[in-house]
Amino acid sequence: MNQGEGQQYKRRNYLTLDTAILLGILLIAIVFRFHKITLPLVDGFSWREVSTAMMADNFQQRSWNIFFPEVSWTGPGPSYQGREFQIVSYLTALLYQLFGWHDWFGRVVAAFFGLVTVFSLHRLTALCWDEMHAHAAALAYALMPAAIMIDSSFLPDPAMLALVTLGVWLFVKYWAGASGWLLPLATVSFSLGALSKPPGLAAGAVIFYLMVCWILEKKRKQATRVFLSGLLSLAIIGAYFSWAIYLGRSYPPFHVAGSGGYIWDDGFRTYFRDRFYFQSAWNTSVLWFYGYPFMALFAVGLWIPPRPAEDRKQRTLSRIPYVWMAAAMIVYMAGAGEITSNVWNFHIFHVPVAIFSGRGALLLATLASRTILTPAVVLRAICIVAVTLSWSTLPLVRTMKKPIAVKGKLLGEELARLAQPGDLVVAIAPEVGDPVAVYYSRARGWVFPPGGGDVEWSKFVADDATAIAQLEELRAQGADLFGAVKNATDKQDLLFVEHHAGVIDYLDKTATKLVDTDDLLVYRITRP
Repeated sequence: MNQGEGQQYKRRNYLTLDTAILLGILLIAIVFRFHKITLPLVDGFSWREVSTAMMADNFQQRSWNIFFPEVSWTGPGPSYQGREFQIVSYLTALLYQLFGWHDWFGRVVAAFFGLVTVFSLHRLTALCWDEMHAHAAALAYALMPAAIMIDSSFLPDPAMLALVTLGVWLFVKYWAGASGWLLPLATVSFSLGALSKPPGLAAGAVIFYLMVCWILEKKRKQATRVFLSGLLSLAIIGAYFSWAIYLGRSYPPFHVAGSGGYIWDDGFRTYFRDRFYFQSAWNTSVLWFYGYPFMALFAVGLWIPPRPAEDRKQRTLSRIPYVWMAAAMIVYMAGAGEITSNVWNFHIFHVPVAIFSGRGALLLATLASRTILTPAVVLRAICIVAVTLSWSTLPLVRTMKKPIAVKGKLLGEELARLAQPGDLVVAIAPEVGDPVAVYYSRARGWVFPPGGGDVEWSKFVADDATAIAQLEELRAQGADLFGAVKNATDKQDLLFVEHHAGVIDYLDKTATKLVDTDDLLVYRITRP
C-alpha cells in the first residue's frame, strides 16, 4: 500500500468512525425523547399541549383545511384562532386518521422532529468548527433537559427548530460551495420552520450574515439569489401571519396566540423596571431547563472560542454560532415577557447553547492535552457526562414531566363517561384556564371562567354573583355538564371550592349533582 492509498484508507476509517459516533448520539437522543412517550398531556406544558392537540382533533374530525386551526374550549364553535402554521398538529391528525386517536401521537411527531434537529445541528457544527465539536454539540443537545422536554411535547416548537436548523445547515453548505439546488431546499425548510413558530426567524440572521459576507467579497450574483430567496420567504411568512391575525380577530374567542408580553405592548419602562425578566429567565434555566452543569459548560464554551482558522472562509463560518446566539438574544430582549411566560419559546436558543456547551465539555475534557483519545481525556469526558446526567438531565426532566394536571384528565374522563352525544361541558382543571379536562372529555365546551381575546381566564372573578351570571350565560348557550377539580386554583392562589362556595350552593339548587368525591365535582345542568 503506497502513501496515498494509506491516507485514503485512514480517511475512510475516520469518516466511518464519525458516522458511528453520530449514530450513537442519535440513539441516545431517541432513548431520552421516546422514554415515557405515551405519557398523557398532563405535564408542565399541559395547557399549550392540549390546545395543540385540540387543533389536531378538529382537523381530523371537522375540517382538513390547515388554514383554519380550531380549538374546542370555547363552546360549540367554530372556534378558529390565530395560530402558527400547524405542521405538528396536522401530521398528528393524519396519524389519527390512519391509526385511530391516541393522545401521545403528537409527542411522537415532535420527537421525530427533535431527531432532525440533532442531525442538522451536528452537520452544521461540523461545517462551522470541526467533527469533534459536532459530536460534542450534538451530544449536549441530546442530553439537554430543555431540549428533551420540548422535543417530546405536543408543541409546534420542535418542528420550528428542526426545520430552521435544517434550512440553515443546507444554506451554509450552499454558501461553502455545494450544489445550487441546496438554496431552494434551504429556503423551503427555513420558511416552514419560521411558519411553525415566529422565533425561528432569529436563525435567519445566519443567512443574512453570510449574504453580507458575499456582498463584501463582491459576489453580487450569489448574494442577489439569496436576497430574492429571502424576500420570497419573508413574503410568505408575512402573508400567513397576517391571515392568522385576521382569523383570530374575526372569530370567537378572538384569540391570537403569542399576542402581548412584548416590549412594544408593555413599554420599555416596564421592561426596564422588571430588568427584562432576567431573574425569571435565570430561574427557568437553573431549576428547569439546564441546571448548573449545563450552565457551567455553556459559560466555558462561550468564554473561550476556538482558535481562528487560517482560511478566511472557515473564519467566516466559525462565527455562525455567535451570530445565532446574538440574534436569539435580540428576540429575547424584544419579547422577554412572552418568552418567560411561555418558556418553550426558549427553544430557539438551544442550537447555540448546545454548540457552546459541547465546546465547554470538550475544553474541560481535553484541558492541555493535544491528543483526544488518551485515558485521562476519556475519563474526564465520562465524568462530565455523568455529572450532567445525574445533576441536570435526569432530575430536571423528571421534574418537568411531573403529571401536575392528572386530576384534570380524570375529570375529563369522568365527563366523557357521563356525557351524551352532542353534550357541551364546562370544566375547571387544577390550573384554572387549562383546557385539559375539556380535551379528555372528548367533547366541546368551555373552560371556566370562560375566556378568549382580552378576557382573563386564568383568574376567578371577584364575586359569586358575576360567576353565576357567567354560568347562566353558558347554560343559555347550551352547556350540559359542569365539572370541577376540587383543588382547582387560579393564578391568584384562590381555591375554587372556597372562593366560589356560593356558585356550588347555586348549582346544588339548580342542577343535578352526579359526582361528589374527594377530588371531583360534576353536575348536569338543567336547561332553562
